Amino acid sequence: MNQEYTIRTMTRDEVNLAIDWAAQEGWNPGLEDAHCYYQADPQGFLIGLLNDEPVAVISAVKYGSSFGFIGFYIVKPEYRGQGLGLKIWQAAMARLDGCNIGLDGVVEQQENYKKSGFNFAYSNRRYQGISHRLACRGAADLVALDSLPSEMIKQFLMPFFPVQRNDFWHAWLGQNNAFSVGVIVSGELQGAGVIRQCQEGYKIAPLFAKNASQAVAIIGALSAKVADDSAVYLDVPTCNSEALALVEKLNMTAVFDTARMYTKETPSVGIEKTFGVTSFEIG
Repeated sequence: MNQEYTIRTMTRDEVNLAIDWAAQEGWNPGLEDAHCYYQADPQGFLIGLLNDEPVAVISAVKYGSSFGFIGFYIVKPEYRGQGLGLKIWQAAMARLDGCNIGLDGVVEQQENYKKSGFNFAYSNRRYQGISHRLACRGAADLVALDSLPSEMIKQFLMPFFPVQRNDFWHAWLGQNNAFSVGVIVSGELQGAGVIRQCQEGYKIAPLFAKNASQAVAIIGALSAKVADDSAVYLDVPTCNSEALALVEKLNMTAVFDTARMYTKETPSVGIEKTFGVTSFEIG
């Protein structure tokens, strides 16, 4: 029987399939990730079909003309080792041709990504804690992020990503089953964090702050908003020594590492103020 393999752009509903497969891989996506990620680039999700059966997915989200991010690179287990993943990988890379491309890859795949032109930048490490052990209520200077002017939030977020992505942030900050807080000092927004419900527990993502004390206050306030005994996850760039010291002080447990890699230069994205990255899937 002839095997016809086709690769095309996903429909919005098919992005849910990528989320489901990511959950099966243990990546623990958020409940509304499909909607939020789709806002970043509706054309940025590819699916591979073998005789019309979905067998491979990947995202190749393009931000403007200069930057892109690859994620959700998954082949259905029973179809691995047949070259189907390589073909959809090549399609994703072609879509982002000319861009500086980033990804968060599992450590054991670093050498394969290097062969495709990616260079190691730094590691991100997922940590896990328990909500009631992290919770702290009533921290000074904290406000609900949605109470602030949208332009203030937009200007604050701008230095933490290579290009502006307003549609994504609008969806991310407005999702259900999520809470966000900001740190205001003398009328200036100096820190912000979002906690969202995931298939298992909650993730704080992102967490941006001027210093570790602000980051701790944000973690405490966000953790206080979810049920006691909930798992709380935080993805920390290991090149930020303050962030590493913080999670150790909070007795959070390391879960796994990813390798942040780029095809060109490592973007300047305020890593010294990044205590929790936004997404392993779309940057």
